[in-house]
Parts: sequence; C-alpha cells; structure tokens
Amino acid sequence: MAKNSRLELGRYGEDVAAAYLSLKGWQILDRNWRCRRGELDLVAQPEPGSLAFVEVKTRSSDTCGPPEGAVTAQKLSRLRGLVSAWLTEHEQAAKNLRIDVIAVTVGGELGRSIEHFEAVG
Repeated sequence: MAKNSRLELGRYGEDVAAAYLSLKGWQILDRNWRCRRGELDLVAQPEPGSLAFVEVKTRSSDTCGPPEGAVTAQKLSRLRGLVSAWLTEHEQAAKNLRIDVIAVTVGGELGRSIEHFEAVG
C-alpha cells in the first residue's frame, strides 16, 4: 500500500473513532498530539475527572490480523510515556486515566466495523 494511502486510511480511522466517541458523549480534548517521543491519536474525556488516551488502529482487511493486534506490550509502554508527557504539558490531573484502543476495519462484507477496547493499559 502506498504511503499516502496508508496515511489517508489512518486519518479516516481517526475521524471515525472521534465521531464514535463524540456520539457516546465524550469530549475530544486533543487529536494527533505529538512530542519527541511520538504521537497520541486521541485524548478524550468520557466524564469529568476521567481521561482516555485512545490509540486508533485502522485496517482495510484482516490479512495481517485484527487491527487491535498491532497494540503490543512495547506499544503500550511507549503510550504510557506519551500519556505522562501529555499530562505534564497540559498541566492536567484526573482521578481516572486509561489507555483505550479503537479498532476500525473498512471494506469487506460488513463495510465498516468499529471495536472499542477500554482500559487496555
């Protein structure tokens, strides 16, 4: 897959995930936040006092396995460091912090599917 196609697919998945969370009543606080360590796809507030740092994985097929399978222990470790950096930069505190994964699969017989895995790390 061409790099631009991958970027477009990723952007589409993030748009789908942000819309999904907004429909659930979550407030999106940040998108594609970057620092020298990497990027957080979405930072959302499901309810006052809670923050969810959402990793979005998008695939056009399950040939390489399900999208959520790409979130390894190493990836979760890196995400924890990014969460710490985001909290420091934004001077935020919350009672409940968590890392979620939203897996978006586009195409195929079902058209599009969205799976939300809460508190994976």
